[in-house]
Amino acid sequence: MEKIILCDREIDEIKSLVNEISFQYSSVEDDKFLKEASIIAHELPKRIRTFINDFRLLEPSSGVCLISGYPISDTKIGKTPSHWQHRQKISSALEEEIIFILFSALLGDVIGWATQQAGHIVHDVIPIKGHEYEQLGSSSKELLWWHNEDAFHPFRGDYLGMMCLRNQEKAATTVAPVDTSYLKPEEIAILFEPRFTIRPDESHLVKNQSDGQKTQTNSDNLLSSSYQKMSAIDSEPEKISVFYGDPKCPYVRIDPYFMDIDKLKKDDEALKTLNKLIQSIESNLTNLVLQPGDFCFIDNYKAVHGRKPYATVYDGQHRWLKRIIITRDLRKSRSARSSCTSRIIY
Repeated sequence: MEKIILCDREIDEIKSLVNEISFQYSSVEDDKFLKEASIIAHELPKRIRTFINDFRLLEPSSGVCLISGYPISDTKIGKTPSHWQHRQKISSALEEEIIFILFSALLGDVIGWATQQAGHIVHDVIPIKGHEYEQLGSSSKELLWWHNEDAFHPFRGDYLGMMCLRNQEKAATTVAPVDTSYLKPEEIAILFEPRFTIRPDESHLVKNQSDGQKTQTNSDNLLSSSYQKMSAIDSEPEKISVFYGDPKCPYVRIDPYFMDIDKLKKDDEALKTLNKLIQSIESNLTNLVLQPGDFCFIDNYKAVHGRKPYATVYDGQHRWLKRIIITRDLRKSRSARSSCTSRIIY
């Protein structure tokens, strides 16, 4: 894992920059701010810019980088929300969200999904009552299976970002790079063939839409069409390859929980090879306990992530992360966005 700890001077410089921005914008989802973020990001301390740029261009084998040491005011951010739908008009974590977007802008452009968290770009990752045993980021008592983010979709992001505001439970994020040394050349070749399927995770399905979207879906053709697309992929996912890119150092597209592995029984060769890959990734999983003030970025092409089960108390001081998705090529999703400047995929 690539790591860097902010020094006092860098923190002061970042705070000064953020204070200036927060006078101009009350939300990081403001279209003008998103447009300017990649320019403003070059005012960040040079050591941080170099660190993130190296992670982007050099593609380290770990697939994970961690920026630590930013001070979080527990009082200022207030209580952890009980549900992601309970969004404040002006986020109490606006300062931290601005930093998060600026760091991300050095990797690419942030994007969101119409079918996830009411089409917002910055997501709240929090335990939600009633979701304890779901295969969702809002679960707690259930193991969140490791995966590539949105592996089912051709417009999935290049990077996943997670910012920790609070984690008194010490819940562990699991991460692992993809190591092909366990595989024979012929097995790698099999994983490059379109013999596998991945369904959408449940956060994209109608049953998890926001209360506002439930009334909006009937009148909003774009939103309705978006959920129909997800339903179609869920019902009949197309055949895809698990590996792509360079056979010597492949990129990966995998989400075992949603791959209907039992249906591969008719393709014994593909089944055995996929299971071997899954076992090799399992053996490489490590725990990452994010601390307040940590900014973690995962290369969604080179590493997987998940989360260990954990116990929580819904007391307003429970786990609270912010999450974003970043693409290096905004244009590839143009057919699924309402305009060239929109960041939301339908």
